[in-house]
Amino acid sequence: MPPRTLSSFAHALSVAHDLDAALVALGESLADVDRAAQVALLRLDGKRAMLEDARHVRGLVVEPQRLETTFDHLPATARPGIETGGAFIDLGDKSTDYLRLLGFTPFPDGGLLSLRGVRHDGQLVAVLALQESRRIFGSRTAERFAPSVALFEVAYFRLLEREARLEAVQTLESVMQRVHAEHDKRLGKLEGELVKAKDEVRRSTGAIDSTSFVHMERETAQAREELRKAVRRADAVEQQVAAAVGQLEQAHLELHRRSEALRQKTRTIYLIDQMLLLDAEANDPRALAEGLLTLAGDDMQAQRCSLMLVEPDSGQLYLAAIRGVAPTVEVGMRVPLGTGVAGKVARSRETLLVQDVNDARAHALLQDEFFTTGSFISTPLVYRGELVGVMNLTNRARFGVFVEDDIERVRLLALVMSLIAVQSRLPERLLESLSAR
Repeated sequence: MPPRTLSSFAHALSVAHDLDAALVALGESLADVDRAAQVALLRLDGKRAMLEDARHVRGLVVEPQRLETTFDHLPATARPGIETGGAFIDLGDKSTDYLRLLGFTPFPDGGLLSLRGVRHDGQLVAVLALQESRRIFGSRTAERFAPSVALFEVAYFRLLEREARLEAVQTLESVMQRVHAEHDKRLGKLEGELVKAKDEVRRSTGAIDSTSFVHMERETAQAREELRKAVRRADAVEQQVAAAVGQLEQAHLELHRRSEALRQKTRTIYLIDQMLLLDAEANDPRALAEGLLTLAGDDMQAQRCSLMLVEPDSGQLYLAAIRGVAPTVEVGMRVPLGTGVAGKVARSRETLLVQDVNDARAHALLQDEFFTTGSFISTPLVYRGELVGVMNLTNRARFGVFVEDDIERVRLLALVMSLIAVQSRLPERLLESLSAR
């Protein structure tokens, strides 16, 4: 398991000011998984189907390199999977030849090359290339690196949108400057003609022909009308530019909202993966119970939390794992159904959310020894209609409160924990372990 969390990597991507900074963060995340592995981003020109340049991440430096190779040069068997995106495609025995083609230096023992397409707005815009060492045992680096790559893609889309927005603003500014330049040029010409006409009038010693005077008046009025139209056109263009900038800002806000939603889904998938991995590796029931509670508590930023399971014989709840509660509370303590927060949640089998304890002091459930301060959520663990236990989360870090949007996420975590607890016979095994102490 990588020592660096996905949340810290996501923060590093969110503050990355350009593509190179995001790639350096990606390289650091890869180093946590496999220090020998190398990664590069190959940008694709969709019109020419050309892999124009590569950006190789080497330590804290991003080295650009021109490629000028077509997408069709990649193996025909791998191209459909790369175009689809979402997963690394292993080139296997063909890795060495394509490593050189894409600017990598193959490892002495022969590295393995994997390619993953990056799609944006339904189009393939880039390819991520990963070189890792050949190994006989253990999982592939590409598999363990996949959650970080998914977060990087979100950041990459944000940077692409920023580039497009800046390019649009620059284009609009160029149009505005050209319109104003033409307007100023035309205005200057008209003013020059008017001055010239006035000078001719002053130099004239004889009487001005009435027809000539009327003609001059007409030309002057026409020049004023053309000037008024030019000013109106300039105002219209300025309004269009302002509207376009507003639309770009709205598009950026919508992209940020979608990126945040995708980041939350990616975090949920990663957390479920960690829970299932813990279930597969933990032989000690106490370690499994504490690990599940720690993963859920850290994810929801709960400083105090507890996991209660149903005792098979009596049907009572007993404390299976705790964190941050009073020293007098010990694992193994029994709580009858209907008693305290957890007991009443177990009986009703409905999630309880309290956002502001100060406004809910009269709530009967707040006399429970596990919940004394802060916002909290208590949710039942139910599998196929049978009560498995109750999970309690309280005192959110940094004076935060739990909100309605957190309920669905907690329910999903409770469902996964219920499945793991039933399949691993956690309530029975943990009771046997506590009795043997």
